[in-house]
Amino acid sequence: MRVKEQLKKIISPTFLQAYHFVLAWLGAIIYRFPSRKMIIIGVTGTSGKSTVVEMIYHILDSAGLKTAALSSIGFHLGGKFWFNNLKMTMPGRFRLQKFLFRSWKNQCQYVVIEVTSEGILQHRHRGIDFNVLVFTNLSPEHIERHGGFENYKKTKGKLFQGLSKASLIKNRRCLDKTMIINLDDSAASYFLSFPADKKIGYGLRSYPDKAGTIEAEDIVLTDQGSSFRARGTRFSLNLPGKFNISNALAAIAVGDTQDIHFSVMAQALAQIKNLPGRLELVIAQPFRVFVDYAHTPVALKKVYQTLQRPEGKMICLLGSCGGGRDKWKRPVLGKIASQFCQWVVLTNEDPYDEDPWQIINQVKEGIDKNFPRDRLLTFLDRRQAIEKVLRIAQPGDTVVITGKGSESLMCLARGQKIPWSDKKIVQGIMEKLKNF
Repeated sequence: MRVKEQLKKIISPTFLQAYHFVLAWLGAIIYRFPSRKMIIIGVTGTSGKSTVVEMIYHILDSAGLKTAALSSIGFHLGGKFWFNNLKMTMPGRFRLQKFLFRSWKNQCQYVVIEVTSEGILQHRHRGIDFNVLVFTNLSPEHIERHGGFENYKKTKGKLFQGLSKASLIKNRRCLDKTMIINLDDSAASYFLSFPADKKIGYGLRSYPDKAGTIEAEDIVLTDQGSSFRARGTRFSLNLPGKFNISNALAAIAVGDTQDIHFSVMAQALAQIKNLPGRLELVIAQPFRVFVDYAHTPVALKKVYQTLQRPEGKMICLLGSCGGGRDKWKRPVLGKIASQFCQWVVLTNEDPYDEDPWQIINQVKEGIDKNFPRDRLLTFLDRRQAIEKVLRIAQPGDTVVITGKGSESLMCLARGQKIPWSDKKIVQGIMEKLKNF
């Protein structure tokens, strides 16, 4: 067991909370509260956060506004991008404040931050002056860590509690404290209950009783993407799925608060060809291979619903994200896979100090009893599992590899981390099979 985990067992939770709280403010003080000098946009929710961050970044950047951003995908700063290899979506307090300081030194006007419940629990959001907060959606996640779904929701709510109604002057502009809420989600009313200068909703449905809502109309879905109208402007996305339309609406709402014209936003979103590890098409022929980060039941179901076709098989590879956490969802993920896929291959993901076979078998327990057992396979070696699904696939089939997305590391026992890339492994194996 790692020293860090041992210390957590012997140190009281109260002391740990105080430790995280003090570090957060200390980091802000050392770097001289850089967030007070820029417009800070926070994005939280269960799924879609990284995609919304990327979309907001592209919208602001296309509008000529110097912007930095950080998410589980990676970091944007000074015209450069690098992948997030930290194995944590929201960096630690000092690293986060340093990134904000570097953004300010690079003369950024905006910083877009993906905010996680773990980050909020550890007070990483403290000392950051948010101007705009976006709520995407809420579904069960990190339940064991938070001690229940209601606690998980309330942890997200702590971020919105800090969005006071005091307007501030930044970049010579008087700014309203604004929250942007997904009205399609059942938790919308909870987040709307917090005070703010402005409250803006968005949704895939019509909300005639809520003025100012950004709504999607005339939705057209295809295998390659989607299109829709919002406020009379036609938007086209290269990212498939209704959920990506919802993500786009959140980003559009942010752009609208900054007075960016809808035609500029439409052009910016159309230029996004794909997002690393988010329904990323890595092989198009002779069959389709997608890599996606989905590791929650709701996200996994949406991925399968989006990619299913009336013709061809769907061959799915999955594990269960993060050994030692969220054990409840393992059989649930297995059940969903057996409902949508014609082949299910279970494999290793990020076991940390837990027995990887135990994780795989717990996912397997959820497989529907009527699912053909000759089409249910298990591999400890994820590379072998990927090669197997690629060998099974025939022209017209769809292979879906979920759990790691664009992550570049796999976390094993005793703190060991090995380089990893689902995408590169798929491409390497396909090249080998092509020359076989």
